Amino acid sequence: MNLPALECRSCRREFDVAELLWRCPCGGLFDVSSQWRPQPGSELPVPVEPAVTLGEGQTPIIESRSLPGVRFKLEFLSPTLSFKDRGAVLLATLAARIGVRSAVVDSSGNAGTAAAAYFARAGIDCEVLVPASTSPEKLAQIRAHGATLTLVSGSRADAAAAAARIAERPGVFYASHVYHPYFAHGVKTYGYEIWEQNGGRLPSAVLVPVGNGTLLLGCYLAFSELVNAGLAERMPAILAVQAAGCAPLAAAWNDTAATRSPTVAEGIAIEAPPRAGQLLAAVQACGGAIVTVDDAAIVAGRAALAREGLFVEPTAAVCYAAAATAASRPGRSGQRLRDLLAHDDVVIPLCGAGLKHPGD
Repeated sequence: MNLPALECRSCRREFDVAELLWRCPCGGLFDVSSQWRPQPGSELPVPVEPAVTLGEGQTPIIESRSLPGVRFKLEFLSPTLSFKDRGAVLLATLAARIGVRSAVVDSSGNAGTAAAAYFARAGIDCEVLVPASTSPEKLAQIRAHGATLTLVSGSRADAAAAAARIAERPGVFYASHVYHPYFAHGVKTYGYEIWEQNGGRLPSAVLVPVGNGTLLLGCYLAFSELVNAGLAERMPAILAVQAAGCAPLAAAWNDTAATRSPTVAEGIAIEAPPRAGQLLAAVQACGGAIVTVDDAAIVAGRAALAREGLFVEPTAAVCYAAAATAASRPGRSGQRLRDLLAHDDVVIPLCGAGLKHPGD
């Protein structure tokens, strides 16, 4: 099987995926080649390797007890307890297919855990770089899978910069959930499953937590492909939710200045998402919006979910918090959220398990 090439979003040059480039020489980011088209029953650019999979996907959807018309997709029931498994299995499969022996990844925790698990499964050495402030529970998960764990002083961006330097070494595969476009195609199985579990139709809206935006892009890919294939009538609105303490996309959306303060939602505390323009365009194209929630609402949302029997990490509570506070939200984004919730047909992902971050 020929693997789809990587295509630069800026200059449109194509590169063989086996070259291990993670960014175009012109500085542009990669997508999967526009010459490749998904086919029914073969939507992924590389089929998941049976020896690598951990049984990820097919997570349940259940109705909320406290938010009318809202259903939760329980991504925290994934093998490493987050939705990042969907993309990690594809990168590990790809790496095994092209003969990679060494991989590096940067993460705020969940992507690093998923990479550690799946690359261990594939028999490939993996180094995971995370900020030193990452929760101890996530660090323990990464270590347990045998990855080389490197704690980086400073921000999430500092960890990414350190990983990129390692990725310049010959033969090292940068298993980045941000830069490698195969990852988003793995995550798009989340969107396909919503369609399947919803009786072959798409909901009116989905809410997604957004830092680097891989779940948002995965949803957009899945929904676009379903509509283009004639399997769905229209795109759902995608509502991106950011923590108020770190909300660069919301600032750009609302044309306001971005600010930075600590937040309990460590998994989405990304000050400068590399694919920011792509994320904003996706939200705009599907009639969505971008909203923020403060830490008090996140903590309250996490507690409310626990009372429904659902124990999640703080980052996984941001979408619940946005929906629960919709009635008091000002501005056009708040009104858009209220309008979509009124359709009683909304899906919210619960992305990471509470045991990854037990404290408030």
